[in-house]
Amino acid sequence: MKILIINSGSSSIKYQLMIMPANEVICTGMIDRIGLETSNVAFKTSSDSIEEIIPITTHKIGLQKVAEMLLNPEKGVIKSTLEIAAVGHRVVHGGSYFSDTTVINEEVKEKIKELSELAPLHNPAHLVGINVAEEIFSDAKQVAVFDTAFHQTIPVEAYKYAIPNYLLTENKVRVYGFHGTSHKYVSEKAIDYLENNSKIITIHLGNGCSMAAIKDGKSIDTTMGFSPSNGLIMGTRSGDIDQSVIFYLIKNLDYSPDEVNSILLKQSGMLGLTGYSDLRDIESEAEKGNKDCQLALLMNAYRIKKFIGAYAATLNGLDAIVFTAGIGENSSYMRKLVCMDMDYFGIELDEEKNQIRFKEIREINKINSKVKVLVVPTDEEFEIANQVYHLLQN
Repeated sequence: MKILIINSGSSSIKYQLMIMPANEVICTGMIDRIGLETSNVAFKTSSDSIEEIIPITTHKIGLQKVAEMLLNPEKGVIKSTLEIAAVGHRVVHGGSYFSDTTVINEEVKEKIKELSELAPLHNPAHLVGINVAEEIFSDAKQVAVFDTAFHQTIPVEAYKYAIPNYLLTENKVRVYGFHGTSHKYVSEKAIDYLENNSKIITIHLGNGCSMAAIKDGKSIDTTMGFSPSNGLIMGTRSGDIDQSVIFYLIKNLDYSPDEVNSILLKQSGMLGLTGYSDLRDIESEAEKGNKDCQLALLMNAYRIKKFIGAYAATLNGLDAIVFTAGIGENSSYMRKLVCMDMDYFGIELDEEKNQIRFKEIREINKINSKVKVLVVPTDEEFEIANQVYHLLQN
């Protein structure tokens, strides 16, 4: 069965074509920096590759480009869209409607659209991906895998907000958690590596960022809550902020609620602090002496360290921390900042190991470090393909 995986992030599209259940990858690719003039387009098979820097202004244009590369007469991997049996879509917010992988129909799309208010940077992009995929791969089953599903094990004392009870019982206002597909995949890889169901903190750092406290393979707390906007500092999102700031902006500075929402989701985070949303640009500018960029990196690491302390308490111990996703896997500098002065928690980074790039799981802590520091490349696409295949088989 050929399954195409589409993972539409807030500023990127990752895709992968797989044969299941053989777990054979036919091709992989990515389009990132969507919305910029310098979008990176990549397509790779075992024998060929395409790399371009072109403007990709929207997710729709990006997905049309993906289909174009798959069907490329010289380097493509399919002759007809009829070869695709299923398209698996990563969907960030499933709310209280979806806790399992689901075949997409009009009702499911309507719910995903309804939840766009809670995930405005993601769910609309997912809907575009679904609609375009339905047009291009019209005979394929369209399946949604929800980021919120893995965090359904969070206990009530962690997912309930200290607000009137009816807002939970009647309106489902609670912590949902996100990046669940990634947290699930890397935590399982870490558990296999450690050879026990350990107390683990997974740190997913990309344009969107989140952490999860995982005990015995289950999520018991996570930094994102009702929507994927709180917790850590992100590319354009502020992360945690005193709610009084929102009312101050509206009442005292005459911003509308929509304007405040746009500020916190699209103009804040690393972009608001530095003028750049991509960490590669920020690290480059910091090396050149840009003080705003240097401070933003310190702030980012500081927020992560705070949650490591909180989650070590929640877990009543700590066996490993896991870095993953684009920044977590590739930025040795950010890993260094996070692990600096953390010896009280038993975290001691080996700086030489930290500089080594490797595509497999690797350990970057000192030999005597009480806590393992792991870099685990995430593979949300594989996890999605696996869930899609088992759903359709069953």
